[in-house]
Amino acid sequence: MNIEKFIQRSETLHNRLADLYQTASVLPWISPDLLPQAFKELHNTSKVVQLAAEELHQQNEELIQTRNCLEKERQHYQELFEFAPDAYLVTNTQGIIQEANFTAAKLLNISKQFLVGKPMINFVPLEERQHLRNELIELSQSDRVKELLIRLQQHHGELFDAALTVAVARNAQGKATSLRWVLRNISERKGAESTVVKNDSNLLYDRAVQKYSKGETIPLNPLVILYVCQGLVKLSTYCETGEEVLIGLATPEMVFGSSLTSLNIYQATALSDVELVSIYAAEIAASPNLSHILLPKINQRLRQTESFLVICGRRRVQERLHHLLQLLKQEVGETVPEGSRLSVRFTHEDIASACCTTRVTITRLIGKLQEEGLISFDLKKHMILRGFN
Repeated sequence: MNIEKFIQRSETLHNRLADLYQTASVLPWISPDLLPQAFKELHNTSKVVQLAAEELHQQNEELIQTRNCLEKERQHYQELFEFAPDAYLVTNTQGIIQEANFTAAKLLNISKQFLVGKPMINFVPLEERQHLRNELIELSQSDRVKELLIRLQQHHGELFDAALTVAVARNAQGKATSLRWVLRNISERKGAESTVVKNDSNLLYDRAVQKYSKGETIPLNPLVILYVCQGLVKLSTYCETGEEVLIGLATPEMVFGSSLTSLNIYQATALSDVELVSIYAAEIAASPNLSHILLPKINQRLRQTESFLVICGRRRVQERLHHLLQLLKQEVGETVPEGSRLSVRFTHEDIASACCTTRVTITRLIGKLQEEGLISFDLKKHMILRGFN
């Protein structure tokens, strides 16, 4: 029963009670003493019902207005989602598409009704699917908005380079419930040889900055080279005994990536707060100007790698440490009144891994250098070098 009918019936009941009172008042067998009290109670009850019905009617009107407003807002946001210039997708944590806007359907060359319910991995070339699976696992465990550079393939269409920006949605308990994706076709940007890259400012133009905190492991994509905008990145591998070996340091304006090494195990760790941008390998291959800018940076990494190899080739641990400190002074040294201050704190374990020795040995040698006055530490435990030319 709806509110309108309830009000009508309560009014009808009230009118019938009034008629009944008039009729009963003229009947000789009903005591006049009983009529006023009985009909008064019925009349009051009828009034209460009628007032309750009117309140319900008013509340119902307010609820209808609220529902209409909510529906207008929902429709407004639905239109914003549907006709946004960027392609938007909502998936579950396994990458199954739950919602998609018109632009996403157009980008992937498939109608919306067939897009919903399909795994995102269906639109990724076979050779890159494992990379996306790994990213999906990591995304569910992270709260950071992340950008992935990957190739996508249209339904019965062509491959294209895409930038995927993804954020994780969580419930009140903190459990990941869905992934929100923005898809952009960046093939034109990457293939535009007419764009002249003259310096690092042009190189960084219109690229998303990825930020990592000190101690975080930086994920590596074999299709991408990473450019360091800010901070210091430790590059390392692991030997057969499971010990970490320091093989490089990526400082600002340097590049690194798994595509620049043949090592099976290659790890990048932020030694400070780090800001990076991604440069797709296909973009470098397509742009001579970009290759021209990056070649000196790749050469810089090559020269540094050779320096680390020379350090490992020294026979005496003291010599390895001496040459390592020379290299660190060159790469991350800052001139201070006391000498040259290393801008990043290195653990004895980091230094030991670069010198191919044990932490205990490095601790002993550093203590000896302190006694000789060749090194000291500031209040923040940063090493200060004297000499080491």
